[in-house]
This record gives sequence, structure tokens and C-alpha cells, in this order.
Amino acid sequence: MLNSIRVLVQNDDFDLGSEYQKLLANDTENGAVVTFTGLVRDYNQGHQVLGLTLEHYPGMTEKALETIALEAKQKWPLGRITIIHRVGSLGLSEQIVFVGVTSKHREAAFSASQFIMDYLKNDAPFWKKEQTTEGERWVEFNDKDKDALSRW
Repeated sequence: MLNSIRVLVQNDDFDLGSEYQKLLANDTENGAVVTFTGLVRDYNQGHQVLGLTLEHYPGMTEKALETIALEAKQKWPLGRITIIHRVGSLGLSEQIVFVGVTSKHREAAFSASQFIMDYLKNDAPFWKKEQTTEGERWVEFNDKDKDALSRW
């Protein structure tokens, strides 16, 4: 499938409906679409969160996300994959990440989507700094996310 992987790292927000339509466009062979959208929440790891800043290394980050998408395509029979990750300063309830996966069957689409998100939470080259009521703090990885990644 031509252009089956789209990876974007951007400051700007994204439109869920538009991204969903791009996954479906001219695709008659896949019957499953799974999407996930992550948002900035107001509480994390015992801290009241006021906002979030995400940093990355341009070029390296996109390559790492393309690599994980290719790995997902090797593990499951997938059609298209879209990964959009925002960087910069984000407020509460703003969209951070979008993962969209198509496949002929739902099992592969669900599994691949979880696999990609587990990778993003643990190994993707992003650094998160939360603005909290106690000041700024870098977000550390947690055991729950590491355990989720270990199943793959």
C-alpha cells in the first residue's frame, strides 16, 4: 500500500476527523480502523498538573517513530499507520498524540496500536516537563509503562 506510514512531529494541533478520513481514503481492503488520542491531563504521578512541555530532537525523533511503525508492520498484517506527536507547550485537555492503524481484522489493529503506544511511552525520544502547582518537573518513566512494553 503506497504511503502506508505517516509520521508527523509538530507543534500544531491535529484534526481527528481529518486524520481518520486520511486513514480510510481509497482503501477497500482493510476492515478495521483503530485510533488512539492522548490528552494532557490534570494529575500525574502524584502531582497536580497545570500544563506540559514536550521536547525532542528533530530528525532523530521522526526516524525513531518510522522504525517502530515498520516494526509493527512486520509483526501484524497492517494497512496504514499514522503517528502524530505534538511538541512544545500544551495546556490541559490538549491533544498530545494520535495513533491510527488499519488492518483487515480488528485483532491486528488493536495489538499494533497498543504496541506503538507502549513504545511511545517508554522509548520514543521525547522529554516531558510538567508545570505543576509545586513548580516544573521532568516526567520520569514508571513501572506500569515498562511492564506494558515488556509484553511485546
